[in-house]
Amino acid sequence: MGIFSIANQHIRFAIKLACAIVLALFVGFHFELETPRWAVLTAAIVAAGPAFAAGGEPYSGAIRYRGMLRIIGTFIGCIAALTIIILMIRAPLLMILVCCIWAGFCTWLSSLVRVENSYAWGLAGYTALIIVITIQTEPLLTPQFAVERCSEIVIGIVCAIMADLLFSPRSIKKEIDLELDNLLIDQYRLMQLCIKHGDSEEVDRAWSGLVRRTAALGGMRSNLSMESSRWSRANRRLKALNTVSLTMITQACETYIIQNTRPETVTDDYRELFAEPVETVQDVHRQLKRMRRVMAWTGEHGTPVTIYGWVGTATRYLLLKRGVIGNTKISAREEEILQDEVVVKAESAERHHAMVNFWRTTVSCVLGTLFWLWTGWTSGSGAMVMIAVVTSLAMRLPNPRMVAVDFLYGTLLALPLGTLFFLVIIPSTQQSMLLLCISLAVLAFFIGIEVQKRRLGSLGALASTINIIVLDNPMTFEFSKFLDSALGQLVGCFLALMVIMLIRDNSRERTGRVLLNQFVSAAVSAMTTNSARRKENHLPALYQQLFLLLNKFPDDIAKFRLALSLIIAHQRLRDAPVPVNQDLSEFHRQLRRTADSVISAGSDDKRRRYFLRLLEELDIYQEKLRIWDASPQVTEPVGRLVAMLHKYQSALTNS
Repeated sequence: MGIFSIANQHIRFAIKLACAIVLALFVGFHFELETPRWAVLTAAIVAAGPAFAAGGEPYSGAIRYRGMLRIIGTFIGCIAALTIIILMIRAPLLMILVCCIWAGFCTWLSSLVRVENSYAWGLAGYTALIIVITIQTEPLLTPQFAVERCSEIVIGIVCAIMADLLFSPRSIKKEIDLELDNLLIDQYRLMQLCIKHGDSEEVDRAWSGLVRRTAALGGMRSNLSMESSRWSRANRRLKALNTVSLTMITQACETYIIQNTRPETVTDDYRELFAEPVETVQDVHRQLKRMRRVMAWTGEHGTPVTIYGWVGTATRYLLLKRGVIGNTKISAREEEILQDEVVVKAESAERHHAMVNFWRTTVSCVLGTLFWLWTGWTSGSGAMVMIAVVTSLAMRLPNPRMVAVDFLYGTLLALPLGTLFFLVIIPSTQQSMLLLCISLAVLAFFIGIEVQKRRLGSLGALASTINIIVLDNPMTFEFSKFLDSALGQLVGCFLALMVIMLIRDNSRERTGRVLLNQFVSAAVSAMTTNSARRKENHLPALYQQLFLLLNKFPDDIAKFRLALSLIIAHQRLRDAPVPVNQDLSEFHRQLRRTADSVISAGSDDKRRRYFLRLLEELDIYQEKLRIWDASPQVTEPVGRLVAMLHKYQSALTNS
């Protein structure tokens, strides 16, 4: 049944893609657009892009969201192009070079914003370059060309969205409901492992898997919010559930770590309480009710703090989960949970990576310009466009080189496909719109199936084939222009790949070190007497950074354990009853300044100097806590944090 369902989804999306392309083609020729190709190309990319990323039919709302990003990016690019042309119309070479820098700037910006929004900035970069290159012969027609391009793109996007709505888009709600149940069961099993204090590798696999699934649930929530406004209540609950799930992971792992030094913390009674296996959500619910009865008898002070907190958090999870599944009205208790804390956004740790992306895009575009001017090749402009497209869209992805290879394979595959359409199919069907639509629909159908399988070169082949076949108004058939255009695409992709390979991205280790120091800074910032600062919820941001660390270093367990220990230290210090007085408040500010200096240091020497200063200040802080008679709930986590920083000093300061 599962294979049959997947095959149905593949066929349905292939029909949807064919419909989007045919609709864009028909509208483009019906309204006599000068270049219907742009509308068709836009419809193909907007529909096929999310399917390639998802590895199957995209969920409802994904195509609509990508279409909106494309509109925003196109308008930003058009405004930038008009501004550059108005200011530099008398210096064409300088104008193109400034456009290359603009493309690099947009790539830099797209590397720092949220992944799902980066597409708009990448598009804004190469849209400006396309306009400036295209109007070189007739600069006075720039406003007209910009308006036409925006109109054609909007038509293509509308056609893609209409096709998506026509063929019953796939809702993600059922998958979210199922994942919420499975996630709770696995959260309980992680707590069982941690209380049992079993094999550390098994615990590592369990918690890292839950971190990934919680991050994936956040992506599913984004899809649900794009799907329809009727899920707004479920969306609010899911946003809170992200924090609740991460809190449960942290409390479970803290339970494990505490037993490394104090195994008596978890008594045999609690080991026996968590020993019973669970298979369903009902089993978990029954166990939680049993635990709450036990804790009502033993009291908060008679229960280990991590277990007491975990049971309370799991109860909140159950309450919010029921609300998500039923999408019911938010109760007063739920509203209290939803408004409990202010979520702090994560600061990007990939600034060096973003700068590498800036230079890759800028240098490749400049090289394309020089190649175009040196050769005087008529399709040199086409090569430049492909360079900008590949570098702008590839840089934000985990493996830019493979994206460039995908585009190169796509343009190679587009050469025979385009030749077949240009020499045989289109000349035979140009007198009949129906035959032309059928021929393009067949092409889109088969490539649409391959796109969902993430076949190398499939997405590039679809875009490149549509780009080189004659879909202008009126149609002209000059084989030399067709061949130039096809070769221009190939040369552009090859140059982009060469630049990506030559300008190596050496930011991996630096990003890892910045991430670890951000965890240190978060732990230090948790030591505060400011009530507003204590209410700030850093946990989603910290786990977002941990997820990035997992992706950058998939096999480095030591880094994960250090990062998780620092997250646990942050949570424990955040809840610690720090004595309220002016002396400690001023010293907290000094500690935060020094921790920020460690992150922003430009060299290893400066970083070590600031880090040693931080360690000295933490020693002074421990002495101050003793003077002000701080409770063990404060002194013990601070002592563990200082010991951890001494132990991992080299990993936190060396690039």
